[in-house]
Amino acid sequence: MHIGPYPLVNNLIVAPMAGVTDRPFRMLCKRFGAGHAVSEMITADSSMRSHKKTLNRANFEGELAPVSAQIAGSDPQLLAEAARHNVAHGAQIIDINMGCPVKKVCNKLAGSALLQNEDLVADILHAVVRAVDVPVTLKTRLGFANGEENIMRVAKIAEEAGIAALAIHGRTREDMYLGNARYALIAQVKQSIQIPVIANGDIDSPQKAALVLKETGADAIMIGRAAQGRPWIFREIAHYLASGELLPAPEVVEVRDVLLGHLDDLYAFYGEYSGCRIARKHIAWYTKGLRGSNEFRQAMYAQESTAGQANATRSYFDGLLILGERLQYEDVPKQKENHNESGDL
Repeated sequence: MHIGPYPLVNNLIVAPMAGVTDRPFRMLCKRFGAGHAVSEMITADSSMRSHKKTLNRANFEGELAPVSAQIAGSDPQLLAEAARHNVAHGAQIIDINMGCPVKKVCNKLAGSALLQNEDLVADILHAVVRAVDVPVTLKTRLGFANGEENIMRVAKIAEEAGIAALAIHGRTREDMYLGNARYALIAQVKQSIQIPVIANGDIDSPQKAALVLKETGADAIMIGRAAQGRPWIFREIAHYLASGELLPAPEVVEVRDVLLGHLDDLYAFYGEYSGCRIARKHIAWYTKGLRGSNEFRQAMYAQESTAGQANATRSYFDGLLILGERLQYEDVPKQKENHNESGDL
């Protein structure tokens, strides 16, 4: 799998998720074997560039190459300028968001709302590709409305514009994240264009990853919600695709140390106040479905300092060791049906 001149170590990609795929999370997933990761959605609005949230989203310091920055907006020239700006600040790949389904993004005719105007889609793609000398990729959906799926035409537009790779979520905007992802149209797209195609949607296990690759013929798969609190899913999938064997559940000690390291990175990245609060959702994802996790989370949420939060987390996992060396889920940890792509545009 290549994106432009960049070879990826494998065909497993971290999906862009606002509020999740910050630099600490991307780097952690890459350490667990993800071949590529895309940044949180960065607005093309230049007036927002000095805002702390935007600066954090566009922070790529120390990240393993290739670095991919996702931009979002609806004005071709503003998106072109945003692409140039992010390349100047370290991005090696530019990704364009035409997949976000949330109302506040679509109301500004950005994200998946763009799929209603194929001429504008073409204008945006051509403008951004011409603006930078790095590969440009596109993240999109099957279409805006059910029964009006236009991904085949959008894919052709993307290929003609010079898009280097196309990631397709197997739902329409109307679907949001309800129901099941559909893969048949992704397979048709793969057969109709020459650029790499990346399949996305509902990939939550090694077996599902293998199935989606087989059903779609895609060059790669993109994993989002299933990696929240479970960054080792990339290691599990890579092992299964190579050997046909499932890895055992990770050891409690390993997960404890991974989570504590993740917390340290979040604290360093965001600072004491924001770091403590942003870390809460990650801790909740890591512990979902584990013995006594509900009680632990309620106590953890009450912690107002990073030190107290980290100590509570360490104590909880040390307690899990009494039950066994490996993680034991009481319930299969499934993420809520949300998308975490609610960018500020």
